[in-house]
This record gives sequence, C-alpha cells and structure tokens, in this order.
Amino acid sequence: MPINNRIADFHDEMTEWRRDFHTHPEIGLEEVRTSAIVAEKLEAWGIEVHRGIGVTGVVGVLRGNGSGTGTVGLRADMDALPMDEEGDVPYKSQIPGRMHACGHDGHTTMLLGAAKYLAETRNFDGTVHFIFQPAEEGRGGARKMVEDGLFERFPCDSIFGIHNAPHMPAGTMAFRGGPILASADRATMTVHGKGAHAARPHDGIDPIAIGVQLYQATQTIVSRNTDPLKSAVVSITQFHAGTANNVIPATAQLIASVRTFDPEVQDMVERRLRELCDGIGTMYGARVELEYLRGVPPTINDVDEATFAADVGEALVGTDKVNRSPALAMGSEDFSIMLARRPGAFVWLGGGKPGKDFGLHHPKYDFNDEALPVGASFFAKLVETKLPRG
Repeated sequence: MPINNRIADFHDEMTEWRRDFHTHPEIGLEEVRTSAIVAEKLEAWGIEVHRGIGVTGVVGVLRGNGSGTGTVGLRADMDALPMDEEGDVPYKSQIPGRMHACGHDGHTTMLLGAAKYLAETRNFDGTVHFIFQPAEEGRGGARKMVEDGLFERFPCDSIFGIHNAPHMPAGTMAFRGGPILASADRATMTVHGKGAHAARPHDGIDPIAIGVQLYQATQTIVSRNTDPLKSAVVSITQFHAGTANNVIPATAQLIASVRTFDPEVQDMVERRLRELCDGIGTMYGARVELEYLRGVPPTINDVDEATFAADVGEALVGTDKVNRSPALAMGSEDFSIMLARRPGAFVWLGGGKPGKDFGLHHPKYDFNDEALPVGASFFAKLVETKLPRG
C-alpha cells in the first residue's frame, strides 16, 4: 500500500498546522492553545471530544461503520521544551524560552491527519480513541491521563504511538518487540557532614571528599553489579557544594540520572545506591541521604503488537524501508506508562533531512514535514487493519 492518496491530498494543510504549532510552542501542562486547536478540529470533523484529561489532554472518540466492539488507541504528545530556538525558519518560535525541539508538533499533526481521514471514511468497524497527551517532557502527562481514568473512560484493546527519528532517512520506519527505550529515574544524594574553617579540616567532616568517594563508588554499580548482558547507565550530572574558598561546607549534593531497560536492574540500582550511601556515610562519620524518584519505566512493546505494526509499516513503505530490530536507545518516553497498562507498540518514523543533522532537543531542530503523510497514513492503516469492516 502506498501513502494514502486522500491523506496526501491534504499534506499542505497538515504542513500549515504543524508550522503553526511550531510557531506557538507550549510546555507541559500549559498546552492551552494547542489543545484548543486540536479539540476544535476534531469537533469540526464530527469526532466526539473530551477535554481536560490529565489537565490539558484531549481525547477524540470516533466510531466506525458496523457494530464491532474492538477499540484502538492512537497517541500523540503535544508539549514543547523549555529552551530557545536558534533556527532561522520563517515559522520560528515566537515564544521566548519555548521550542518544539523534539518534533511533538509533528506528532500532533500526524494524528490530526489520521483523524480527519478516518472521520471522512469510517472504513473500520469498532472505536478509535485519538489521545493527545500533554507533558511528555518530564512533567508526567501520561501518568496524569492514566490517573484521570484514561483507560476506564476510553477502553483500548491496544495502543500505538509514533516518534520521529531524525537519525533515520525520511520514509523509513523501525519496530521492535520488547524493550525499546530505557527507564528514567532521578537520584539525589545529600551528604550531611560538618562545616569547618578551610585551614582546620580536622575540625570538620568534609562532605566534598565524601561526595568524591560516592561518585567513584556509584560507577561500580554498572561495572561490577550489573549483568554484562544487560544495560544500565548511572550518570552523575550535578555536584553542588560550598560557597567560599576558605570554608569547608556542611553539606554537598550529587544528582544522578539512572537509565535501565529491565525493571529488575532498575530495582538493583536503587538498592545499591542506598547501600553505598549508608556505607560511605558510616565510613566517614557522616550521613548520606538518598532521594530516589522513579520517573518513567522502560518502554516495552508487546511483541505481537510490534509485529503487527511492522507488518502494517511494510505494507505502507515497503519491506526495504522497515527495520524490525533497531538498536535499543537509552532515551526515555512516558508512553511507557500507557504500554504498562495496555498492549501496544511505540514506533520510530524516519525524518532525516539531507544536510540537516540536528538531532532531537537541538536548538536548531525542525520536524521534517515530508514525514507527515507517512505517519498519518500509518495511523490510519493501523486502525483499518486492526478493526476491519465485515
């Protein structure tokens, strides 16, 4: 199956939507303008609309032709990042400190394109839920929608999401059963020592020296505690201590990002961090406090649903443009929270631009509009294949 002809007909219209979203980016839980536009378009196409799910989330409900009871969820994220745009496109962000640097403007547009087409044709038997999620970038949008009764109010037998991939050529797709993205946790280690004059270190308990030991010890969690055939990352990304060069401070703080693909490894890393904090604190006569925050779990695709999605992808773009075993990535995605509750798959859609090698979260990144009809056609074909008429 080639790109859907009807969706190709409104490629220019989709490009206008996407660039409008790009010009007016909104960060997580502040997507007031974006969600209003989404809701208005869905309503104009005769789709039942529910607003305010997970604060600014929107869900559109569309029933096809027939009496089938099957349900499919299609999800797109709407939020931008809190950063300035450095690109020179004519539709550059007009909001200081806000930018669509991850392509969520494209994700929202692709799902709108699929919704418009499916509302026109209704060539499926069952119900599709168009899930426009807020706050994917670290503000818990997926969790908020789920806690707001997403799947109780809008049952989904399966659920699918797309993310653009600038490292892949435009028009290609990648699918993988099982883990595809890592969890993302935050560990904050606060060393409570004893302040002193810099000239009299023996009067104090130096939290900086203890912090250095703690930094070195955390690196052994991956090298000596993790099965070499499994993956984990423990990166200390912040180290805060002191206010003057002649003062040994009373406290120091280290902050780490923890990434894993396996929930058991995730549990092990947290346990070892606690043991190291307790042990090193005791060894140096200090107290080390650990605050461990579980962010999002690993993104784990259902094997059967990933295979089904790959089959649809091959029918759409061709076998030679589909990768069924892409490399795992240490990035994270809160769609994992939805996949932990419903079977489904998270899919990569190529969007590379010749001569434009800016990656996700780069201040000059811009979604490739040539990918819009591909993603919209994929969403539409998923529904028509999963919920066939007759």
